[in-house]
Amino acid sequence: MTVQDIRAFNRFYTNVIGALDHSRHLYAPYTLTESRVLYELAHSPRTDAADLRTELSLDSGYLSRILTRFEQDGLVERSPSAQDPRRRRITLTAHGRETAALLAERSNEAVGSLLSAVPATDRLRLAEAMRTVREILSAKDHKGPADVLLREPGPGDLGWIVQRNAALYASEFGWNTDYEGLVARIVADFAEDHDPHLERVWIAELDGRPVGCVMCVRDEAPATARLRLLLVEPDARGLGIGDRLIGAVVDFARGVGYRDLVLWTNDVLAAARRLYQRHGFVLTAEKPHRSFGKDLVGQDWRLDLTGTPE
Repeated sequence: MTVQDIRAFNRFYTNVIGALDHSRHLYAPYTLTESRVLYELAHSPRTDAADLRTELSLDSGYLSRILTRFEQDGLVERSPSAQDPRRRRITLTAHGRETAALLAERSNEAVGSLLSAVPATDRLRLAEAMRTVREILSAKDHKGPADVLLREPGPGDLGWIVQRNAALYASEFGWNTDYEGLVARIVADFAEDHDPHLERVWIAELDGRPVGCVMCVRDEAPATARLRLLLVEPDARGLGIGDRLIGAVVDFARGVGYRDLVLWTNDVLAAARRLYQRHGFVLTAEKPHRSFGKDLVGQDWRLDLTGTPE
């Protein structure tokens, strides 16, 4: 590969996604850089001006002009940081959050339109190729748990949970489409009818893309929650994401008053089982079964939430 190869690819890709005419492409009055700043403000826990400048590698004067425009448009408010009065904390207004959500929706529609022209048989190959590019060029070794954001699902994220569960379990364990059907039913049940005070989904995001997920839903047993669909992308493993996702479920379930947290898994998922044990889950039952095209051993695990957390 030569420098010219990469430059040719950059020219091709920026043309495909409309990066050079971003505002017209999304019918929005903001450039690609301005839209990215809005995205960071909507999703990042670090919203000091200095953090934004570092995260986006922007010149301080350029970022200041962007924030001034946002302030004039009623999108942001600036105030001294509680941690360091010398720093400026940037927060989105209600209008800013609406604008960021609208831009995200239009971006999703644009990408969806782009993918609609890609045959279904090529989409997994395309996704894997893009992940490979990111993994090689993103200097993953410098990433750590602090770079991972746990957030609520946005438009398209629930569909991502179904797609990635199906693709990963087929690739890593050879499970058939029966598993995809199970995941689709679980996600559809949550999307159509859930109590936001007692049930939640978390998406783990790294560098602007989802890399993990988990769900907490009500179980049939009284005062019992169920942990479901824990997943971490292969290229994001080793950053403590699975541990953080499980911890989020445990803290949430305990905080809203559940007495027990249960889950069902299979013995082949050794890494996940070690995480469950680390959080205090206890194996309560095992049973062989034939599912997803494989002979498996199903396992029921339980965590008592009434004790004092460690």
